[in-house]
Amino acid sequence: FPPITIMLLTSNSLNPTLLTTMAIASTALGGWMGLNQTQTRKILAFSSISHLGWMAATIAYNPKLALLAFYLYVTMTAAVFFTLNATKTLSLSTAMTSWTKAPMLNAMFMLTLLSLAGLPPLTGFLPKWLILQELTKQGMTPM
Repeated sequence: FPPITIMLLTSNSLNPTLLTTMAIASTALGGWMGLNQTQTRKILAFSSISHLGWMAATIAYNPKLALLAFYLYVTMTAAVFFTLNATKTLSLSTAMTSWTKAPMLNAMFMLTLLSLAGLPPLTGFLPKWLILQELTKQGMTPM
C-alpha cells in the first residue's frame, strides 16, 4: 500500500506533465516486460508496475478514480494469489495441468487474469476506461 499512499499524499504538489509521462512509461514498460514471462510471480510483478502507471496517470486529476483503480487491482490480485496458492501453481504451464483438479477454480482464475489484463467485458476494463475518459476530459489526448 505504500506507493499509492505516498502518491495520494503528494498528488497536489506533483507536476502533472511529469507524472503523466512517467505513468505512460511505467504502463508501457510493465505491459511489455510481462509479455515474455512464464512464471506467475514475474507476470504479477510486471502487472503491478503497469497498474501503478495507470493509477499515476490520473492521480493528479482525480484521486478518487485512482483509489477505485487501486481497490479493484488489489481485489483481483488477491484472488489470483489465493488461487495460485490453492493450486500450488508457479508457472503458466503448471496452471494448465491443474485444470483437472479444480475446473471451476481454474476457470475463475483465467477470467481473473483476463480481467487484470483489462479486456472490455470484464471488471478490469472499468478503471482503465474511466482513466482514459478523465485524461480526455483534461485535454491529454495527445499523450
